[in-house]
Amino acid sequence: MSMNNHQPKRLIARLDVKGENLIKGIHLEGLRVIGDPQEFAMKYYTQGADEIIYLDIVASLYGRSNLIDIVKKTAQNIFIPLTVGGGIRNLEDVSQLLHAGADKIAINTAVVKNPALISEVSNKYGSQCMVLSIEAKKNKDKAGWEVYTDCGRESSGLDVEEWVKDAITLGVGEILVTSIDQEGTRKGFDIELIEKISSISPVPVIASGGFGQSSHLLEACASGADAIAFADSLHYERFSLEDLRDILIKNNILTRAVN
Repeated sequence: MSMNNHQPKRLIARLDVKGENLIKGIHLEGLRVIGDPQEFAMKYYTQGADEIIYLDIVASLYGRSNLIDIVKKTAQNIFIPLTVGGGIRNLEDVSQLLHAGADKIAINTAVVKNPALISEVSNKYGSQCMVLSIEAKKNKDKAGWEVYTDCGRESSGLDVEEWVKDAITLGVGEILVTSIDQEGTRKGFDIELIEKISSISPVPVIASGGFGQSSHLLEACASGADAIAFADSLHYERFSLEDLRDILIKNNILTRAVN
């Protein structure tokens, strides 16, 4: 189990953006426009989200990031931690997003290509700022999971467990793990994956991908996740953050109604 398991669980709103739009897909594909990301971020902040995650999910394909403007506007209005990722290539990109108002930076593709970037970010801005974003896909023919990059399009050949161990040594402060197999399906998180990563990680683990009903939230908490990220269940208003908090309170996972 994760070593941080005594901490209250955090409820995070995840907003995937493409250009100026909030979008949502299934298995990170088949994207549909949902609306203005800032309006949604403001709504979730008002509802009591513990954090917001913005991921520019096509940025790494085009080598650019539209996030700076969105982050600047959002940071003026919301006062909870803001994690931002997508299309980040180097320390300069990290610096720009932090100056725009991000609190933490989530990186996947660039650190797979250049693991030393983890240490660079961690050494310059503190490990709490460096979030390792992992897109994981279950291996068909053997046990374990493989790390994917470029919004789930490119296989890296890296084993998820080995990558987590290496990344922790290099200085990550948090791990955001998205199951490509479960993402957008509403069929539940990849519990085995969360348990595996939580068992080897001394840093907080955020579970993302697959939430559809209250039992899924409880399973993710029991598997060692320190935080749970929600996307389409919030966007389509099947659950509110108050609903999610109530589930945790009823099950004695949270003891207070607000943070």
